[in-house]
Amino acid sequence: MIWTGTCGFGRRQEVVVRQLAAVEIQETFYRPVSVERAKKWRALAAPEFRFCVKASPFITHEATSPTYRRSGRVVTDPERSGYGGFKDTPEVREGWDATRAVAEALGARVIVFQTPASFGPTEAVKAIELRGRWATHIVERICEDLGLIHAVDPFDKEPATYGLAYLRLHGSPPGKTMYRYAYTDGDLERLREICTEYDDAYVMFNNETMHRDAIRFEKSLPGASAVQREGSEFG
Repeated sequence: MIWTGTCGFGRRQEVVVRQLAAVEIQETFYRPVSVERAKKWRALAAPEFRFCVKASPFITHEATSPTYRRSGRVVTDPERSGYGGFKDTPEVREGWDATRAVAEALGARVIVFQTPASFGPTEAVKAIELRGRWATHIVERICEDLGLIHAVDPFDKEPATYGLAYLRLHGSPPGKTMYRYAYTDGDLERLREICTEYDDAYVMFNNETMHRDAIRFEKSLPGASAVQREGSEFG
């Protein structure tokens, strides 16, 4: 099974949940989201629609990260050391509690933990969606030990885990202009081939034309419904 979606709502919420199979909630990474708001999103969608949630930066990123500017959180100097790095601190637990509450309200199937590029392997801390230079065998061992999925851009690297794939397409590679890259028919054909290597896959577009590209990919899949094939990409 392939669930096609976008990282964030690339169109009006009611359009996204009608035309696609999944969405990754990005707002939870930048600012707190209330459970009441999450329940409204859930109510917009059909029961089979899949929500995923991007975890709070309080869990993954140090307080010096620019991400905190959008969070509305003012961090004092004595508190700085408590944020990020998956540390066992009140600040990290706060981020996890907030993330989990929204995920439960949405009935989310996946929580994405995205680490900064500066986060490297140590004996004390383990995570996924690792943006630094991690050896494949280390990522594979961590994910196996903790029951995690290795989320990657499939045009950049192969996942270190098997069975279920979580693919996040940022536009580049293969594009030269990163998020402005629009996927070609050839790219989407290659993407379908990659998905066949896994039992199930989430395919989440995260480029400027993400909704349009996701619709194109969704329509190209074998077994796409008539609604999916005929749906307007403009809502």
